Amino acid sequence: MDKGISKIVISLMKGVLYKEPDSAIWQQLIREQGVISEYVSVMGLSLLVDESEGYAFLKYREQEGEEEVLPRLIGRRQLSYPVSLLLALLRHRLAEFDASGEDTRLIMSRDEIVEMVSTFLPSGVNEARLVDKIDSHISKVVELGFVRRMPGKENSIEVKRILKAYINAHWLSEMDQRLKEYQTFLQAEKKNEGGAGSYAGTIV
Repeated sequence: MDKGISKIVISLMKGVLYKEPDSAIWQQLIREQGVISEYVSVMGLSLLVDESEGYAFLKYREQEGEEEVLPRLIGRRQLSYPVSLLLALLRHRLAEFDASGEDTRLIMSRDEIVEMVSTFLPSGVNEARLVDKIDSHISKVVELGFVRRMPGKENSIEVKRILKAYINAHWLSEMDQRLKEYQTFLQAEKKNEGGAGSYAGTIV
């Protein structure tokens, strides 16, 4: 296999490949999609490319019939509830942003994200501790590649459009149901004196 294609496959194995900052690798990926797709299919993987959004990534193919189940090269990532919550809320926000048609890049401030997440937290949580916890969750989402901190503007965070590909309608629907159940729990707890703090350790 061509060394250039090998470099692309290795990059895809590590995570999402974006059009920026290396447009040369991106253009080669577009030209060689067929070859790359055929190569990774041997490992039970599919190549997903969104040219309009400018990203590509590998995904495991669903096994069909008696097809041999291959060992995983790309491990599953177990997400904590707070990180799942943050991803779901960012996905909702991205959908609302797209519907508005205002721009192509969703950039939020840290304060906006803190306010968005705190809606689902019990009352009485220490504000400074809350911000620190949410910062750590944001850092995890940065590590996963779904958002990035803007250079020179650490309090500005861009939500990457790859989030739409990873979080589908089914996942979001399940998360929505969990959020409704959690909000019902909080409302019930607020009616009981001192009860709200019992769930704080779960969400942050």
